[in-house]
Amino acid sequence: MKIYTKIGDKGQTALLSGNKVWKFDLQIESYGTVDELNACIGLVIDIDNLSLCRDELTKIQIWLFNLGSILACDLNETPAFKLPEITVENIGFLEQQIDRYQAMMPPLKYFILPQGMPLASQLHHARTVCRRAERRLVEWVITKKLQNFENYIIFLNRLSDYLFVLARYVLFKTNKAEIYWKP
Repeated sequence: MKIYTKIGDKGQTALLSGNKVWKFDLQIESYGTVDELNACIGLVIDIDNLSLCRDELTKIQIWLFNLGSILACDLNETPAFKLPEITVENIGFLEQQIDRYQAMMPPLKYFILPQGMPLASQLHHARTVCRRAERRLVEWVITKKLQNFENYIIFLNRLSDYLFVLARYVLFKTNKAEIYWKP
């Protein structure tokens, strides 16, 4: 199978059903930004030479791929196969990890700048892409009045918190200083 289909040459792309939509459609923006986030997390994994968070982030990448496949479905058709869901257990895992990391570090008292070392900076970059993915998804859900998307929004919201805390944890674990914002 060739990688190029030429379907997108006129500005449209196909959903999983095969139905075509414009590439600027909010649905495409939603799952495209989730895909971008997944790539950012892949870079985090690749630069994590201390293996501080590889296994967790690989699990999260799988969940993001699951979410992307859900968001790529045609809302007017039932998928031909059962897609994996984003569950309250996935959200609970993120919350447990956030709590675990925060319990090991001093409390946050100031805003911090997204820097300190490449791994932490890349986690902050992933966090900002995650926030954009959340905004695109919320915009699509509100605009189209979609139902049953709550877990997806909560998951992205919690994931951005997790990425923030993980960036702090990476600095803490490697004895690097957080740089405080001084207005």
